[in-house]
Amino acid sequence: MRVAERVAGGRAGQPGPTLLAPGAAPRPPPLLLLLAVLLGCASAQYSSDLCSWKGSGLTHEAHRKEVEQVYLRCSAGSVEWMYPTGALIVNLRPNTFSPSRHLTVCIKPFRDSSGANIYLEKTGELKLLVRDGDSDPGRVQCFSLEQGGLFVEATPQQDISRRATGFQYELMSGRRALDLHVLTAPCRPCSSTEVLLAVCTSDFVVRGSIQDVTHVPEHQESVIHLWVSRLYRQKSRVFQLAPEGSGHWQGHVTTLLECGVRPGHGDFLFTGHMHFGKAQLGCAPRFSDFQRMYRDAEERGLNPCEIGTE
Repeated sequence: MRVAERVAGGRAGQPGPTLLAPGAAPRPPPLLLLLAVLLGCASAQYSSDLCSWKGSGLTHEAHRKEVEQVYLRCSAGSVEWMYPTGALIVNLRPNTFSPSRHLTVCIKPFRDSSGANIYLEKTGELKLLVRDGDSDPGRVQCFSLEQGGLFVEATPQQDISRRATGFQYELMSGRRALDLHVLTAPCRPCSSTEVLLAVCTSDFVVRGSIQDVTHVPEHQESVIHLWVSRLYRQKSRVFQLAPEGSGHWQGHVTTLLECGVRPGHGDFLFTGHMHFGKAQLGCAPRFSDFQRMYRDAEERGLNPCEIGTE
């Protein structure tokens, strides 16, 4: 029987039957079945750096144990499973206290990841997130930790010598999860409240204009090339000083292709977050509109943080 079926108590993603034959002992609830499996055949694997884990299905422990537990305590990292056999349960938590109901997890499979299916699991129920061989390099799956954890099950293979399953992950709490929601619908304008919060919480905040836009249909995204006149904040050196020594910066951010971004004139305030190594656009009002929003909030004492508006 497949490991996923043992964990789920039936076919993956479906509960087992509830009718009992006469005289049969009552079937334990799915959570008890899951705990019995985990306690009986799972071994714990701890990451040396608490952020990333790399293991092999060819180790002695992996052959002896059907399910391995992996514990990671970091806001971002990766899992790489060479020669996958059996299954992994990946336990993700941040390295600071935060209630799980406020945490959102996003995973992005490695290019050419193969050899296993990735599921969202809760109390024995499985929901397929990434199918073995799904090679879309830009695909990102997000879920709340309240919805469950990650269960990675190796698929039957005649030759596992060239198989490797892997993905990056990011944990976001509170405001970052709201920012992610904005990223999933970036075509709508942000409200004044969203703009002012983005100024305070974004990974990058710049004033500038759009130089050019490159559309990438195969990734369903547009790359926006920016000319920046003022750099308020940035992470990961998204924007670099222009080589001609003009005192300006230049760099690029991405957004969804469906937004239909085009080059144009005007000064904007660009905000956004780093997401799996890419600078993704969040709120981007015209700078004159941002000045108005900021002054109105300042007069009412409602600005969540201070920033220069001239």
